[in-house]
Amino acid sequence: MDAVRLRRVNRRLAQGMGGELADLYKASRAKSPREAYRRPGRRHFLNRLAADIRRPGFAMVIAETDHPVGCAFGFPIRGDGFRWPGFDGALPHGIGQFTASGSVFAITDLLVRPHPQDQDVARRLQERLLTDQQAALGATLVDRTDHPTLTALRCWGWQDVAEICRPSSATVLRVLVLPVGEPTDARVEGPAHEAWTRWRG
Repeated sequence: MDAVRLRRVNRRLAQGMGGELADLYKASRAKSPREAYRRPGRRHFLNRLAADIRRPGFAMVIAETDHPVGCAFGFPIRGDGFRWPGFDGALPHGIGQFTASGSVFAITDLLVRPHPQDQDVARRLQERLLTDQQAALGATLVDRTDHPTLTALRCWGWQDVAEICRPSSATVLRVLVLPVGEPTDARVEGPAHEAWTRWRG
């Protein structure tokens, strides 16, 4: 892979890159034909991206050579009645105290084209996005049956800390967090640990 450059992308540019990002989404999810069949398609991704772009505080970082090889995007989690996209119930109240400071950033997608250096690209993307947002903690939700995504995130330093259910369906989501500026084997401690423990409870 040629030298990978990271670049921040604003809302307008993100909207204009929809097709390229959808291609990246498909490439990043390319596993076996069975896995590819089970995963949501381009239209689902583009609808989700469009919804995220409209959210307050939306931010995106892309990794590129002569074409995009990765991207990460999301928005800040607020403690004032926030609802996660696609999640039709309020998140557990225990996180409110921690999110009120605006120091938690939800990464709603982290895409990296498969390559021997993909782990390094993923680490750089998530670190740049969270650092640019001055976040103390990254957070994401993943369907607990989506084993490839869970495995990738854990390899990239995310900590699996909780499980929550969507009120309107049988979907169970794993809550993963990524402390900013700590070694990948560090555990969530102090106020962050206490907040996430209350959330889990």
